[in-house]
Amino acid sequence: MFTKALVSILSLALIVGAVPPKKATCSKGRTASDARCCVWFDVLDDIQENLFDGGECGEEVHESLRLTFHDAISFSPKLCREGKFGGGGADGSIMAFAEEETSFEASIGLDEIVGEQKPFALAHKVSFGDFIQFAGAVGVSNCVGGPRLQFLAGRSNDSRVSPDHLIPLPTDSVDSILSRFADVGFTPAEVVDLLASHSVAAQDHIDPAIHGSPFDSTPSAFDAQVFVEVLLKGTAFPGNGSQPGEVLSPYPGEVRLQSDALIARDPRTACEWQSFVSNHDLMVQRFTKAMAKMAVLGNDVRTLYDCSEVIPVPKPAASKVAHLPAGKTLKDIEHACKATPFPTIKADRGPETSIPVVPPS
Repeated sequence: MFTKALVSILSLALIVGAVPPKKATCSKGRTASDARCCVWFDVLDDIQENLFDGGECGEEVHESLRLTFHDAISFSPKLCREGKFGGGGADGSIMAFAEEETSFEASIGLDEIVGEQKPFALAHKVSFGDFIQFAGAVGVSNCVGGPRLQFLAGRSNDSRVSPDHLIPLPTDSVDSILSRFADVGFTPAEVVDLLASHSVAAQDHIDPAIHGSPFDSTPSAFDAQVFVEVLLKGTAFPGNGSQPGEVLSPYPGEVRLQSDALIARDPRTACEWQSFVSNHDLMVQRFTKAMAKMAVLGNDVRTLYDCSEVIPVPKPAASKVAHLPAGKTLKDIEHACKATPFPTIKADRGPETSIPVVPPS
C-alpha cells in the first residue's frame, strides 16, 4: 500500500511539474512568460508606428542597429585589468551621455537616432541600455529575411561615460579591428558574422554629399548581397572622390567601406565571409548568435530576464542564395578564400544601373 501511495504521489508531482507556468496577460490580450516583459509590447507598438514608420526597414532601422553596436562595443576588459575604467558595454551610456559619446569620431551622426529614441525610453520608463538593444532587435525584424534576435531586459540606468577609441573605424587595419574584438571575446569569424548587419546599412558621414548611400544593392533586405558585392572589383567612387574609410565601389550609388573590403579579403576572415554567399540561413544563424553575445557585453546575464517573445517574427527571405548585380559576372569577383572555390551564382538580367539612396523618413 505504501508503495502504491508513493507512486501516486510521484505521478501527481510529475503531472503538476508538467503544467506550464501561467502566462502574464499584457495589453491588447497578448501574453508574456514574465510579467516584466509586458511593458515591451507597449514599447513595440509605439516604436513600430512612430519610429519605424509603420514597421519599415528604413533609415531609422539602419541607425538603430548601428546604435546597438556602438553602445555595446564601448567596453574593454583589458583596460579593466589595467585598473582603468573600461566602459560599461551595453549599458545605454551613449544615450545617457549623448553629448559626449556621439562626439566620438566613430559615432558621428548617431546623435540623431539617439535624439529620436530617448523620448520613447523615457515615456515607457525603461532603461536606456534595454531600449537600445530592443529597438535594434525590433528594427531588424522589419527587414525581409532578417533574424529574430534574442532580447534580454533588466539593465539598469547606472552608467558612466565610456572611454573614447573603443569603437573600430572604417580606416582601421584588420589587425586593429580583430584585436579590438578579441578584447571583448569575439573570434575573427564572429566579427564577420556581426558584419551581416551591413546588409541593411547605409552611410551618411563617410561622404555627406551622397547621404544614405547603401553598402549593397538591397538595403531593405537582410540578405547576403553585401558578401558578394564587397568582393566585386572596385571601379569608381560614387560621390566626391575618395574619402577616409572608403575604397573603390563596384557599382554606381554604392559605398564600400575600407574595413569591409579588407576583412573580406584577409585570410583569417575570407572563408567565413564567403560562406554566407550561398547560405542565407547560416548567415542569419551566426549573426543571431553573435548579436546575443554582443548585446550583453558588460552585463551580468544572471540579472537579466528573457523577453525575446516580444520581438516580431520577420518575413522569410525571398531567396536563400545571393546573386550578382546586373552587368557583373563571376570574373568580377576577387576570390579570397583559398580553402573553397567561390559559389556559382546567377546574375540579374539587364544593364548596370545606379543604386538609389535610402530615403530619409
